Amino acid sequence: MNLVRITQQKKNVVLAALVLFSISGPAVAATAQSGWGGWLIEQLTQHPELIAARHKIEINQAIAQGYQQPLYNPELETELEHEGSDNNIRIGVSQTIDWWDKQAARQQQGQHSLTSAQQAYQLLLQQKAAAALQTLIEWQLAGEQAQQARNQENQLGTLIELVRQRQQAGDLGQLDAELVYLSLSQTLNTTAQAVVQLKQLEVSLRQQLPDWSAQRLQPTQLAGAIDRSAADAEQIGQWVDQFPEVLAARAEWKLAQQSAQLTRVENRADPTFGINAGTAGDDTVLALSFSMPLQLRNNYSAETETAQQQVLAAEADYLALRRQQQFAIESSQVTLDEYRQRYEHWQRIMQGRSERTETLLKTLWSNGDMNTTDYLLALQQINEGLIAGLELHSRYQLAHIDWLLQTGQILAALQQLK
Repeated sequence: MNLVRITQQKKNVVLAALVLFSISGPAVAATAQSGWGGWLIEQLTQHPELIAARHKIEINQAIAQGYQQPLYNPELETELEHEGSDNNIRIGVSQTIDWWDKQAARQQQGQHSLTSAQQAYQLLLQQKAAAALQTLIEWQLAGEQAQQARNQENQLGTLIELVRQRQQAGDLGQLDAELVYLSLSQTLNTTAQAVVQLKQLEVSLRQQLPDWSAQRLQPTQLAGAIDRSAADAEQIGQWVDQFPEVLAARAEWKLAQQSAQLTRVENRADPTFGINAGTAGDDTVLALSFSMPLQLRNNYSAETETAQQQVLAAEADYLALRRQQQFAIESSQVTLDEYRQRYEHWQRIMQGRSERTETLLKTLWSNGDMNTTDYLLALQQINEGLIAGLELHSRYQLAHIDWLLQTGQILAALQQLK
């Protein structure tokens, strides 16, 4: 078996994550109708957590819309007074004035809350996409490991027949046959574990992608990979600033600022003006009124100080998260580069080597130049080398997905995937 061919189908899975894609909550329905990538996004948006996140966006949209409305409504005032034989009647209207422009602070609050909810949805969608692609890669790795174990079973089954023939010819003893049987029993256990893992991953994929089936992913449907060049500090900074979790933290910081501003102005009294008219006996009465709360006993300075400390805490959280994300990107990039170098090196040194080695070993054993114990040990080493190559390639692809997730590019133009 050519060692390079085993990676072709699994390589196609990661290509789905290597195309840049940007999507907001309301845009999901529009993009979910095209190609394999659109199908994947559509499947992910059916997850209950994402449905809940979309409802939170709708809630914050309603709150933001409510904050755009005037803060105070006019008040209707009426009074009926019986004085002697006279009935005194007054009716009027009063209006509290938003003297300190509290409505503007509330509007900003609503917008920042909405931004935070939208970015939380973006982050969750990216995480779900990364998890689905990771599971696909693990599923393909399990399938390849199971196939490799079956190949080894068949190989040992053929070897048993050859051992029997050589026993009849007097070339081998009973011990050689027993060693082959023991190797086959170990392989049966390995195959069983690989198949079980494969089935478990299929269940996990159906849980993540309700309409998924093994036939859904076809190599011809996937687009080519984007060539990733090394990123400088400026590029990493841009990725950090656009990362959904960082944007959400920044929105929370701005929200805290607006909340502190609102706390300051809410603790300032707003004046109320009124006008009323009526009758007092035979006379007509017209009156103007003015009222203003006097903040003599409590100036609410403690509340203002609390709000300001919350701003500082939110700013510190934002800066800490931004710094954390920057190092996460650098770490994922180093990991990706290392796995890529090792995998490419593995490809160069193992190109066609396993087939040639297997042929050589079989010839040596058949000619009696190698005993059965050494032959089985060599076959086991070849198999372990194949499995190691599969795992190395899988880790390389998983590192690719992690890098795309950390840089905020995991949802990559998925509708381009036909």
